[in-house]
Amino acid sequence: MPSIDYENLTVFEQIKLGLQDTLANVRGRLTLRTTTLPAPPPAVSAKRVLLLRKKLKMSQSVFAATLNVSPKLVQSWEQGLRKPDSGVLRLLQIIETHPTIVGELLKGAASQTSRRRAAA
Repeated sequence: MPSIDYENLTVFEQIKLGLQDTLANVRGRLTLRTTTLPAPPPAVSAKRVLLLRKKLKMSQSVFAATLNVSPKLVQSWEQGLRKPDSGVLRLLQIIETHPTIVGELLKGAASQTSRRRAAA
């Protein structure tokens, strides 16, 4: 079945194709896949951010670099002035669940730095 560029179709053509797909599904000629999306990441309190950072034995600067945010932002999370956005919440969830991943990231960064220095 050829792929269809839906963005270049008129609204009428998109509706017509949608209805055709629906009829094909009802008649058993087309099976639609259902994908289960992950639940949104849980919110974190200021205390939880602080405890996670301390558990990882990181300064605010290193923790910020790990998350690719500024140290001031980490500081404002820990003071409860701001809350992490959904992308950072997911990263925090991953780090909290699999803390060893941070060590792997830091090892990778250290080896890249070594290679850059050797090349210079």
